[in-house]
Amino acid sequence: MDKEKIEKLIGELLTEIGEDTEREGLKETPRRIAKSYEKLFGGYSKNPEDFVTQFDGEDYDEMIICKNIDFYSNCEHHMLPFFGKVHIGYIPDKKIIGLSKLPRIVEMFARRLQNQERLTTQIANTISKILKPKGVGVVIEAQHLCTMARGVEKQNSSMITSSCNGLFKNNSKTRSEFLNLVG
Repeated sequence: MDKEKIEKLIGELLTEIGEDTEREGLKETPRRIAKSYEKLFGGYSKNPEDFVTQFDGEDYDEMIICKNIDFYSNCEHHMLPFFGKVHIGYIPDKKIIGLSKLPRIVEMFARRLQNQERLTTQIANTISKILKPKGVGVVIEAQHLCTMARGVEKQNSSMITSSCNGLFKNNSKTRSEFLNLVG
């Protein structure tokens, strides 16, 4: 990421919308935005294989759930934030994942320009690829600033997406148990 180029482009954008980039409140804004983009879009430079650790599951074959994982992302259509909670469940097949790694996978994909549907499937597919579990379920509930601040301007709307595979997709009892547990 070229921070100097981003600063220049943000300055040009501010000028184009009618702002004076030399006024007190805006002098450092292009620099601050460029710095914030390092965090907001830092997911492009990460690969889950670099930080995901697996452990012997000690023959544990019941559902494992990590729920209420906070996330913040940016809509690829309007570059406005969307944010909410992610719930992840999986049924191991010999291997389990370090608990902190599930939120890290969410963070990695959320820190890219996204749409909620893709974010949901990327999380599920990555866990499936790395762990090869008997099944994975991911549910995301989010609020989108593009819906709240522009367009239809509906502040209380939320969007729910899910992605299920393996036993979570093929076994209605497993899927129901997961959905009941994540509420």
